[in-house]
Amino acid sequence: MNVETERLETQLKRILEGKAWHGPSILEVLQDVTAESAYAHPVSGAHSIWEIVLHLASTYRLVLRRIQGNDLPLRPEDDWPSLPPPTPSDWQNAIRSLRRLNEELRQAVRAFSPERLDKPLVATPPYTAYTQFIEITQHDAYHAGQIAVLKKALQSTSNPGAPA
Repeated sequence: MNVETERLETQLKRILEGKAWHGPSILEVLQDVTAESAYAHPVSGAHSIWEIVLHLASTYRLVLRRIQGNDLPLRPEDDWPSLPPPTPSDWQNAIRSLRRLNEELRQAVRAFSPERLDKPLVATPPYTAYTQFIEITQHDAYHAGQIAVLKKALQSTSNPGAPA
């Protein structure tokens, strides 16, 4: 592994597990979310926490495919998959899958040839590998913020008089 792929892998780990500079990581913000809360839609027209978790897993799969040279875009049903029944075991499976896919992506980044970082992963879209790897961390940070806002909305609907 070289210094640059090591830095990228570290960012992928931090955004999921912790010590991210922006605030709580994905797993930190999900720490006390129940299946029922994850399934809820406290903001009209917004995705649920569970939908966001499945979407994050989908984007990890997309980047893993691109590393392998597959430039097929995500279909809408793959980008935002349907939810399973809102059971605690299904919710824990979603989180385990997210962890596993993040680890697979980190392994792929660690093994990625540094000489290829400035070359496109696939022809369409023509993002460099470096851009793709760093932008997935930005994507994750964006959705971690959404999850935090949804949690606050859930708290305010369950306790209307409490400050947000």
